[in-house]
Amino acid sequence: MQGSESMRDGLLEYSTGRGRSRIMLPDFSTQREKEKYFRSLKEDQKIDAFGEIIEESEHIVFLGGAGVSTESGIPDFRSKDGLYHKTEKRFSRYKPEYLLSYECLRNEPSVFFDYYRKNLDARKIEANTAHRILAKWESEGRLKGVITQNIDGLHQKGGSKNVQEIHGTTLKNHCMSCRSVYGPDFIFDSSDIIPCCPKCGKTVRPDVVLYGEFLPEEAYQNSVSMIREADCLIIGGTSLEVGSAAGLAHTYHGKYLIIINKGKTKLEGKADLVFHDSIGRILELADQGL
Repeated sequence: MQGSESMRDGLLEYSTGRGRSRIMLPDFSTQREKEKYFRSLKEDQKIDAFGEIIEESEHIVFLGGAGVSTESGIPDFRSKDGLYHKTEKRFSRYKPEYLLSYECLRNEPSVFFDYYRKNLDARKIEANTAHRILAKWESEGRLKGVITQNIDGLHQKGGSKNVQEIHGTTLKNHCMSCRSVYGPDFIFDSSDIIPCCPKCGKTVRPDVVLYGEFLPEEAYQNSVSMIREADCLIIGGTSLEVGSAAGLAHTYHGKYLIIINKGKTKLEGKADLVFHDSIGRILELADQGL
């Protein structure tokens, strides 16, 4: 820390040496004392506290959901403006979950691929502020990695390296028979209604976890390890309604828990800081103070 210390609104501050002051996080003797402190903070002080947590923590992990990608223009699934509420007439007789299920892929592949191509092609979508700042923090050694429920590959496009995709990705495809691997364009650009493997003629499917399938073992176990080692978990863009993310979040027992989501999120009662705001805006404000 640089410069002199002072008091503002009963909180200890210090000069950053860059023309501004930031609050100084105290050493908490009890969990109750910690909760009381964070709940007393005003909005601008919460941003300062977030920055201090980033500076102090040694193993930060980000767990993100659809709200990260919506800031790039990708619709989520369950909100009133989400994908499940904008089903085209030709798909209206199906339940939305069925259209992205293994059952649909197996029994009605033409319907599955028609819906998939129409709604899940994110190849031309660009990464947003949140993606870029998380990648920046990883490159600076602040962030250990990202765990995402999203399948669009935008974290990698934004520059992140350690990304655990617990619901898979649309950017990889494989043959259901011979297991040959194909790139992101194979299904979306195929002229065949049901894309076929050039090597064996069987169906090529996306590396996406469909309803009725298990999560990818490696990505999930890596995620569990990351969260268990974390001393700060940032949860962003998810209500934690989906079991996979909620299960991971409940395994966290580190020092600081931050939640950033426009809507209500489970675990808010256990969080140190909660921001009902844009993820990109909050991360950018915190980053500006580092």
